[in-house]
Amino acid sequence: MNSFQPLQYLALDRRGGAQQVIAALNYERDPSQLEWLHLDYKDAASIDWLRNKSGIAEVYVDALTADDPRPRSLVVGDSLLLILRGINLNSGANPEDMVSLRLWIQADRVLTLRHRRLNSVQEVADQLGTGNGPASPGELLNVILSRLLAKIGSAVGEIEDSADELEELVLSAESRELRSRLSALRRQSISLRRFIAPQRETIAQLYAEHVSWLSDEDRAHLRESADRITRYIEDLDAARDRAAVTYEELSNRLAEQMNNTMYQLSVIAAIFLPLGLLTGLLGINVGGIPGTQSSVAFTLVTLALLGIGVLEWWWFKRKNAI
Repeated sequence: MNSFQPLQYLALDRRGGAQQVIAALNYERDPSQLEWLHLDYKDAASIDWLRNKSGIAEVYVDALTADDPRPRSLVVGDSLLLILRGINLNSGANPEDMVSLRLWIQADRVLTLRHRRLNSVQEVADQLGTGNGPASPGELLNVILSRLLAKIGSAVGEIEDSADELEELVLSAESRELRSRLSALRRQSISLRRFIAPQRETIAQLYAEHVSWLSDEDRAHLRESADRITRYIEDLDAARDRAAVTYEELSNRLAEQMNNTMYQLSVIAAIFLPLGLLTGLLGINVGGIPGTQSSVAFTLVTLALLGIGVLEWWWFKRKNAI
């Protein structure tokens, strides 16, 4: 059997600080302190510990280690199972490819599980190291949630900035580049919203859950978090709609440019059509072509064609066709 070693095991002093604990397979829980274990839900030893040593029912262990769970919350006695998603800030990853964070929270123990690195959790651990971290399970939940939402807010802000920039560029930049950027912006907004929207209901449900370790202040913070993520969703909807309107405006401008070009080509073709007919008749190389023996015939024909062209141009101008 592999040795059980959490990614992080902290003993919180309930005053804002914590100490790192070296965990082993035979770890025994100390109910007098608040413990925080951070695990990799794909690690075989961690899964074995969850199933056989954690005291969590197997059905909930399955939920905590599922491959792609939807955001949700579930109260089990005085414990809370919570599935959240955070922005993927790992190198080479797309922010909308969100990282799943699973939590099991009790009055004296908090388990957090992830597979890919999540900066928000590490930031909370660093905060505990300075003595200014959360002091209770409810505070720890709110601080983690606040960090997750801050990263989501930054990503939403970048999308809004991109929408502003594209609206300004729509009348001046290269059309092909703008169309691809607008399409990418819409895809990013839709993808991010798809993962954030279920999280709104999950967070909104949290402050109504009946667990003893959630204080009135904790519930107030959860309510604010629910309002915050609702605003982010509304901002994403607005950015998506703005991108759609900008795309439509760009398409209309391109269609107008194409129509103008086609119209100009039609006018040019209309001017040269009779001139081409005359030069074609004079160039059929058969007997009877007038002026074949005259040294000034070419000059006269050229001047005649030029005069016809000027008259055609004047006629189109008078009709406001050009």
